[in-house]
Amino acid sequence: MEPSKSIDSSGMDEFGYTQTLDRSIGKFASFAAGVSYISILTGVFQLFYFGFSMAGPAYAWSWPIVFVGQLMVALCFSELAGRYPVAGSVYNWAKRLSSGTASWLAGWLLLLSSIMALGSVALALQLTLPQLWSGFQFVGDGTGPYDFAMNGVVLATIMITISTLINAFGVKLMTRINSIGVFVELIAAVLLILALGWHVVRGPEVFFKTNGFGEGHDLGFFGVFLIGAMASGYVMYGFDTASSLGEETKDPKRTAPKAILRAVTASFLLGGLILLFGILAAPDLTDPQVGAADGGLQYIVLSVLGGPFGKAFLACIVVAVVVCTLAVHAAAIRMMFAMARDNNLPFSRQLSKVDPVRRTPKIAAIVIGVMAVIPLLVNVMQPAIFTILSSISIVLIYLSYLLVTVPLLRKRLLKRWPLRDDDGTEPGFCMGKWGLPVNILAVLWGAAMTVNLVWPRPEIYNSVPPFEWYLQWGGVIFVAAVIIGGTLLYRLKIRHQTGVLAEHASAVAAHPSSGAVQYETVQYEAPEDASAVKMAASEA
Repeated sequence: MEPSKSIDSSGMDEFGYTQTLDRSIGKFASFAAGVSYISILTGVFQLFYFGFSMAGPAYAWSWPIVFVGQLMVALCFSELAGRYPVAGSVYNWAKRLSSGTASWLAGWLLLLSSIMALGSVALALQLTLPQLWSGFQFVGDGTGPYDFAMNGVVLATIMITISTLINAFGVKLMTRINSIGVFVELIAAVLLILALGWHVVRGPEVFFKTNGFGEGHDLGFFGVFLIGAMASGYVMYGFDTASSLGEETKDPKRTAPKAILRAVTASFLLGGLILLFGILAAPDLTDPQVGAADGGLQYIVLSVLGGPFGKAFLACIVVAVVVCTLAVHAAAIRMMFAMARDNNLPFSRQLSKVDPVRRTPKIAAIVIGVMAVIPLLVNVMQPAIFTILSSISIVLIYLSYLLVTVPLLRKRLLKRWPLRDDDGTEPGFCMGKWGLPVNILAVLWGAAMTVNLVWPRPEIYNSVPPFEWYLQWGGVIFVAAVIIGGTLLYRLKIRHQTGVLAEHASAVAAHPSSGAVQYETVQYEAPEDASAVKMAASEA
């Protein structure tokens, strides 16, 4: 039977897929998706206490350091987004840059990390809601050994349930709420910077003093600074979300690269100024509440601004947490959908199913929501749940990013990147001669941060009793298990079923008796080729 080709006016046929998702996202909504995933008001307020408790005021220097490193990654991603604005961005990019095993692993790691990040982001409500109103402390009065952690799980579960309903309803509702929330977050961030700046009580010399932090540590202040720097590393990621929503974005090859760079730059500027003026305006930096999980930057804001003004800003932080949860959930859904339509997950047919009315992967939205709650319930008696979940999920994210930047660097060294169209032009965003040094820095940065994040420090992975070796090495053990287990799953089972499911394939029509269209991936070899991958389809 001769396959018949379909014409997809959306341009998805270029990648071997038919357009099934709702393409309705505009420029601001695309930018808002990246900003809300990074979510400075969520991340900075959630993790300030941790960075400050480790290295004091000087930990703020980690913010510009992390920005420079992540900007190198974002520039590489912008090039890829201009060429491949497809759902499950990192997975689909790796699929066109490297082997099937490596690309599947990139998607697998980012999918798991997004599910865990969804839970850790929702947990941030515990740091703010009880400070807004004591009635939000449903479990005990907050003074019991497990009151804080258990109540955080309750609030996070409620938030994830709401996010599941919104994401399952459709991308229009999600992006509308997200855009409004990001607008509120940006306005609140600017006003907060001005308010804190008005109440500055000390000079910038505080950032150049160690204040005794690091004494007794094997590496001195540098050692505790590396730990405190994680508070910044935990925040500035997820900018690839703008491209992961590319199939639902208008003119994505132009919109997505700009959205990625604008999101990471805006987050750096606003987050950095909040850190700067927050520390300079704090009434007393020796107050133990400044470095406490139930205090932190929220405590500083309430102390400086007081009463209704401080509460209003905390309410804006809650809005930021809500939209961040929505964005992380949306990105996880697109990753699951992207892998499932390639028949690269168990139950792929169900997970890739798109609601015909809402035009969104409704089943994937529900599954992601349920899976995000599970690690919260398992860790309900663990007071250090915030840093443990954050650490493991971020390690997986940095590893998945490396599975894109490393093969991209290899392509550059082999003179196979950047790609050019038939007329010799470079579509979307291109760094030109700066591409190679930026890519090298992106790889070095990703490797260094991965080592720093997975390093089995007791301050991260076993900060409270009982102190056991397997808890301290829990991050290394878990990450190794995920990588080895995922690789075996793919090599022994998944790779034998890989192929675009018939209902999602646009290049060919599937045989009536076939459930999927099988394909082989042909890597890009010549600069005159218009695409990095060509699909050679055959009957299943």
